[in-house]
Amino acid sequence: MKMKAYARAGVDIDLGNKVKATLPQLLASTHRREVLGKVGGFGGLFALDTRKYKQPVLVSSVDGVGTKLKIAFAMDRHDTIGEDLVNHCVNDIAVLGAEALFFLDYLGTGKLEPHVFKEIIKGFVRGCAKNNCALIGGETAQMPGFYQPGEYDVSGTVVGAVEKSRMLDGKTIRRGDAVIGIEASGLHTNGYSLGRKIFFEQMKLKPTSRVAELGNTIGDELLKVHVSYGPIVQQLLKKFNKGLGKAEVIKGLAHITGGGFVDNIPRVLPKTCDVVVRKGSWEMLPIFRIIQEKGGVPEEELYQVFNMGIGMTVIVAAAKADAVLQAIKAAKHKAWIVGEVVKGSGEARVV
Repeated sequence: MKMKAYARAGVDIDLGNKVKATLPQLLASTHRREVLGKVGGFGGLFALDTRKYKQPVLVSSVDGVGTKLKIAFAMDRHDTIGEDLVNHCVNDIAVLGAEALFFLDYLGTGKLEPHVFKEIIKGFVRGCAKNNCALIGGETAQMPGFYQPGEYDVSGTVVGAVEKSRMLDGKTIRRGDAVIGIEASGLHTNGYSLGRKIFFEQMKLKPTSRVAELGNTIGDELLKVHVSYGPIVQQLLKKFNKGLGKAEVIKGLAHITGGGFVDNIPRVLPKTCDVVVRKGSWEMLPIFRIIQEKGGVPEEELYQVFNMGIGMTVIVAAAKADAVLQAIKAAKHKAWIVGEVVKGSGEARVV
């Protein structure tokens, strides 16, 4: 059969359709009863159950995974990137108290490689299923000449909902409140441009190099999945913020992404309060110890680029800090009291 002109130009629509035909089976595990219609329509349909809320507020977030993709390309391992993306987006809306409802993805590539496509989608599916979030649509763009051979980019959008009166806006944060840090799995999806420079240029490692302190190859360590805090946040809110009134126990959450503690915690602080985070108050992951010792980067900058082993901070009433800490540990997350709220002007500092 004669090859079509568009395929000769690098865009194989028939291959795209063949690959996408497998999507309904792949996406089945992410189905929620509120999803209407089939995958492949011009728009994804989701009937919000308004009976669950008095005043529902929709919360949305969009993100990518940055240069972590370079590690996936180097390792030819594509099954974790989708899960990273879902979890990052879910965490960004979890800090407002929102439950994730549905997710949409975008994948842009030069040439569609069926096995790579399937691995990426499997990651999206795994992330959505674990967060009880429906994968209701997406876009796959074939753009020859736009990406390097074997490379692609992904981004995603999550939409969630929260009861208006239960939204976490940080307004109840007061001097004396405790700051709990929940452990990260590694770099998550931030700081990879600097991390790659340290590991591959300065330390001369290859992605497949085994590093004794990690008990792993550096490539596999850097591909560890970004932790989802969505389920634990919902558990904490149900247990400790029971009423429909103000947040008196769980008062504010910050997802520690690009900008570290210094830039992310202030996003939830009132203008009359600062947060002091105390170094050494948590068990630092080996990968961050290596970055600290071998990176040649001022410590102050490290805490503004990387999460340094804490992926989410929870600001809680001091009297309930131990109870909240125990609840997080019971849910199989490591956590520590890493700081406190002091009088100030809406800033965070690491001391």
